[in-house]
Amino acid sequence: MDGARVRGGCLCGAVRIEAQLPTKFVTHCHCLNCTRAHGAGFVTWAGFPNERFRVVQGTAHLARYKVKAGATRSFCNVCGTTMLYESPRWPGAVHVAVACLDDELDHLPTAHVYADRARSWCPITDALPRYGGPSGMEPLAPAE
Repeated sequence: MDGARVRGGCLCGAVRIEAQLPTKFVTHCHCLNCTRAHGAGFVTWAGFPNERFRVVQGTAHLARYKVKAGATRSFCNVCGTTMLYESPRWPGAVHVAVACLDDELDHLPTAHVYADRARSWCPITDALPRYGGPSGMEPLAPAE
């Protein structure tokens, strides 16, 4: 990998990752799968092409869970940190949970996906574009 890199890892440090910038995207996801897997109101993801991402330590500690839709979530089997998401919907890319990164990214989040599923106890309060519908990517009307 050449160019600027971001590094990160899980809570306990058993798994360490590295990715080369630029990111493909940085977004906040409000889907039920993400919120339940992370125990949070939403999850911020950064996308990287597979060839610009690697696990640099602890591959044996990455456990994988395949959801009904065919996507795979990877987490540390020592501390439970949910770190990665891969889906046949976005082949050739890995989504990295931004909270797992030690370094700054090349840009801030640019949108909310599945915004129509945002929990009432965690409302969207910024002016970023909002997407929703069945795919999570259909444009929604701006918030009033």
